[in-house]
Amino acid sequence: MSASNKNKALTLDERKVIETGIRNGSTKTAIADTIGKDKSTVGKEIRRHRILKHKCPMPLECSNYSRCKFHRHCQVSCPSYLKFSCTRRDRSPGACNGCGSYAKCRFNKYYYDAHTAHDEYRKDLVDSREGVNLTVSQAKEMAAVIGPLLKKGHSPYQIIQDNPDLGISEKTLYNYISQQVFSVAGIYDIDLRRKVSRKPSKKLAKTYKKRENRAFLKGREYKDFLAYREEHPQAHILQMDTVYNNVSEGPFIQTFKFIGLGLMAAVFHESKTAADMVRGLNILDEALGSELFNEHAHILLTDRGTEFSDADGLEIRDDSTRRCRVFYCDPMQSGQKGSLENNHELLRYICPKETDLRDIGLTGQNKLNLALSHINSASVESLAGKSPVEYTKFMYPELWEKLRAFGICEIPRNDIILKPYLLK
Repeated sequence: MSASNKNKALTLDERKVIETGIRNGSTKTAIADTIGKDKSTVGKEIRRHRILKHKCPMPLECSNYSRCKFHRHCQVSCPSYLKFSCTRRDRSPGACNGCGSYAKCRFNKYYYDAHTAHDEYRKDLVDSREGVNLTVSQAKEMAAVIGPLLKKGHSPYQIIQDNPDLGISEKTLYNYISQQVFSVAGIYDIDLRRKVSRKPSKKLAKTYKKRENRAFLKGREYKDFLAYREEHPQAHILQMDTVYNNVSEGPFIQTFKFIGLGLMAAVFHESKTAADMVRGLNILDEALGSELFNEHAHILLTDRGTEFSDADGLEIRDDSTRRCRVFYCDPMQSGQKGSLENNHELLRYICPKETDLRDIGLTGQNKLNLALSHINSASVESLAGKSPVEYTKFMYPELWEKLRAFGICEIPRNDIILKPYLLK
């Protein structure tokens, strides 16, 4: 048997080996070595599934029963009481199969049957996966924690990470909500911020005229990015994009994500020109200081929008020093900066599409920093349940202090809000 077999459930054939071993008087260790399991596994299996075939007729199993001087009124306090023990039954192998004294023994007799044991195991396995392992009162207690956090826009993953005392997994929480286990407290799957959606139907293919490469793209295309990364594998990446709802009126949000930290920064704009984007990068550069910026943003990766066309302005500071190398994703390939796109999804919980961003309260940098604080304080699976704020504070405290001075703060986990009313 291979070592990997030790972590697998017992099969019917292995249970038959156990039954044969008991009948032959083998030790648990010998049986375990035969089937490639630990002896404790064999011991637990026998104790759990052995059957009481004969019940001792005496009130107590007393070794002195046959020579009792007290009329066999068995009590623990009896001076002649001596608890019966059987090495074969009570120690190893743990059952009475094949015992030479089986027929004449007056005491409790246990029998292990492989088929019965396997049927019981299968029944227990099915039962453990059916139904809900909660009482109504327990469901209400859990719902009292889960409900307010769902209304704040927390995901099931964040709820489980931030409240380990719930004692359930993310998948179980999804299942409980889907099965309306928490309906007693008014929680339904509609309260989830996102349900798993169906795969959209394929649309008719569209033919695009291939764009001519513009001058600012020379040496800065995605293939150039890949080549540069191969030569500089330790280079830190800063992804950049813009978010807006009204292209003619704004406001416009210039977003940044420090890849590796999981942390997002952003700058509020009233317009979306190439000069605005350079100014936004200058603001972030000045907030961190050139030394820290150079340390955490060797590469700036963005898309080919016209607002990012001033590559030289993005790469070079006013004092003519280089702050980073700029590269552009391929056309229609937003997934090449997918990490930032994923953060946009969180931002959209607070700033939904097809809404007037000013009407919901996004009126300036301070409100934008409030949204960023809540987003960056949420636990992230890729950071082992830590938030980007927690990770940055621990790994790069100097960088965190600069970001905190810029206006991004840490929000207590259960106070995080990822809904539009945050900005009101």
